[in-house]
Amino acid sequence: MSSDMLPNENTELMRLNKFLSDSGVCSRREADRLISEGLVVVDGKTAVMGEKIDVNAEVLVKGVPIKRETGKVIIAVNKPVGIECTTDKSNPDNIVDFVNYPQRIYPIGRLDKNSQGLILMTNDGSIVNKILKGSNYKEKEYIVTVDKPITEEFVRKMESGVEILDTVTRPCKVTQTGKHTFNIILTQGLNRQIRRMCEKLGFRVQKLKRIRILNIELGNLKKGSYRELTKKEMDELNSLID
Repeated sequence: MSSDMLPNENTELMRLNKFLSDSGVCSRREADRLISEGLVVVDGKTAVMGEKIDVNAEVLVKGVPIKRETGKVIIAVNKPVGIECTTDKSNPDNIVDFVNYPQRIYPIGRLDKNSQGLILMTNDGSIVNKILKGSNYKEKEYIVTVDKPITEEFVRKMESGVEILDTVTRPCKVTQTGKHTFNIILTQGLNRQIRRMCEKLGFRVQKLKRIRILNIELGNLKKGSYRELTKKEMDELNSLID
């Protein structure tokens, strides 16, 4: 790098994908896709993969100016059935428009359209990566209703692991709570995992509600509402994912 390209001591540089993630535009992975497709422009020039930028640079994504959000946000949302955990604004059921938060935020992970309950949303890309990293065994708890009476064999097989998606699910904790209902605590997040596990064992999920992610509980949060995490929750969450 030539001397005239060196940043001065007051310049703060950041990887472009992190800038977009921190701004709440999308995840880093999605940012890399946008950059590779030539949809990101920095100071009038098409961005390149791995680029570092001045945090005060003019950044456009699909022609829309992006401002870096300096305050990190994380909220708990009680997602109703019918809302999709996508940032795609062309989808009329996208969760971003549904929540209508005053800053750009996006969901941490997914909760399928036919399921309800707790989903976390943030503008902090670093916390997304830590929570979603599959090898870290982060707990998520659900209440599930199925279409026929639950048996001891069903509980045993669910807990020990079920073969789906060319793998066997991790051992998990299952507690029967009623004739057709059970609680399940997972430490992985395969696509439609609980529904697939139940179907493999001859049961069909009628209702699925997530009530906890790590230390964050849904509690009595009303369906369709959101709340900021408390300082205590944030401190506990950070200690669990660091």
